[in-house]
Amino acid sequence: MDGGGATEARCRLFYVDSNPLVRTVIEGLARAESDLRIVGSSDSAADLLKRDESSFDVAVMAWDMSDMKAPDLLKRLRAKQSSLKSVIFCNTRDASALRLAVRLGAQGFCYQHDKPSVLFNTTRMVASGKICVPFLDFSKVMETPLAGLTVRERELLDVLARGWTNQQIANRTGISENTVKYHLKNLYQKLDVPNRARAVAIWSRESDS
Repeated sequence: MDGGGATEARCRLFYVDSNPLVRTVIEGLARAESDLRIVGSSDSAADLLKRDESSFDVAVMAWDMSDMKAPDLLKRLRAKQSSLKSVIFCNTRDASALRLAVRLGAQGFCYQHDKPSVLFNTTRMVASGKICVPFLDFSKVMETPLAGLTVRERELLDVLARGWTNQQIANRTGISENTVKYHLKNLYQKLDVPNRARAVAIWSRESDS
């Protein structure tokens, strides 16, 4: 087999990361991996979405890209029924990020705090058709911060997301405003958030996933 055939046998990667320093370092390190080849890179998820998916084998995406976050890109790929294999290269060790990525279809997940070899090995595993993520209790993957809420608490979150004030909630449910505040306090405690803005953010995020 000639050199051209060997090159074509490499796993082809498209890498998206808003951090130019990290992107440059990973591209440089990848050149030393004989079986990997970065065929394209960008700070923008839109560039990946426009790319012919047959031109690369695995999409490696940072959690933060210049135009969207990894969950948003995964949702767009799912919406167009893409069969693209994806690895999330995350800059946070927040377990909720890992669970969300897996729920949205990422086959690989690793952290920027790990050695580069972890990223490359994860990419190889995903390219071969395997799922490669840090230890995760898969029985809890589908659990979300909303899982422990009652139907009434979900309804309360829904009207908060619509912009209702405490007084509007009280008027339309027939309870006092103080009672509304009491229910909201309990809701925030369950979600472990300090205010309605954070509660609505969780509701919006989980409703879309």
